[in-house]
Amino acid sequence: MNGEREKRPVLAAALLLAATVFWGTSFILTKTLGDLQRAQDPRAGSWLLASLSLMIRFGGGALLLGVWQARRLAKLTRLEVWQGAGLGIFGGVGILLQMDGVMHTAASTCAFLTQCYCVFIPVFLVWRRREWPAKTLAAGCLMALAGVAILSRIDWATLRVGRGEMETILSSIFFTAQILWLERGIFAPNNSGRMTVVMFAVTALVVTPALLATGHSPREWAALYGSTGALGIALFLTVCCTMGCYGIMNEWQPHVPATEAGMIYCCEPLFTAVFALFLPGWLAGWTGAPSVNEHWDTRLLVGGGLITSANLLVLLRKK
Repeated sequence: MNGEREKRPVLAAALLLAATVFWGTSFILTKTLGDLQRAQDPRAGSWLLASLSLMIRFGGGALLLGVWQARRLAKLTRLEVWQGAGLGIFGGVGILLQMDGVMHTAASTCAFLTQCYCVFIPVFLVWRRREWPAKTLAAGCLMALAGVAILSRIDWATLRVGRGEMETILSSIFFTAQILWLERGIFAPNNSGRMTVVMFAVTALVVTPALLATGHSPREWAALYGSTGALGIALFLTVCCTMGCYGIMNEWQPHVPATEAGMIYCCEPLFTAVFALFLPGWLAGWTGAPSVNEHWDTRLLVGGGLITSANLLVLLRKK
């Protein structure tokens, strides 16, 4: 992105919101993919499934985007490498912890705890800037977090800090660092396309040790993607949920403050809840996975309404 380009917060917010639509499908798709692969190989553990999926998504994304950006990569700068490396490390560790954590706790608990960056970001900025955020922004963050809690069916009576919960909280800390790293003004002159190639490549490198530590061979890795359903899901996750969404994030998030971006990303569980009304059944018919649709209820209306209202409150507030 050119450092002299005028910021366009409204368009940026709309595009970031569009990215959360696709990210909203990723949880359901990843869960379906894991069910298919476990049925094929019961020995496949959570670290194998998580790291292999991420290797395909980000390694494949780096190759495809690298080919597309081949001529421009010759102009890659040190700042673009530095920014991409930071995003790859923070995001890579975060998403690996998140994908493994969801296999060791309730999905609702994971969905809620992941959104902790909605609180972590403003708290960090208050500490760094030594000033309180605007009242509308603070209210919006609390409304969004409440909406996520309702959508996620969080049960405070049974909430415990086990492996899955701890991994998810840690992943949210890394996602907070990723969002804040992308906002740094020093990176304003960077070309987002070239930088994203670096980010994808570094993310693939970050998850490689976890994949190699599982003890499975490349032949076993390939066997896990031997069905049409698994390949189709992997392709969608790579092209739409990785290349498309992170491309939008890296190009357009700098147009809005990090706190507002974090709140927009809270719309992801809202779209997940909507897609859960029909997508699992469709995937079950296509892949044979044991997936069941959820049903429309008050939870979706109230939780979704809070998240939507929170975003409108912040994005339409008087400057």
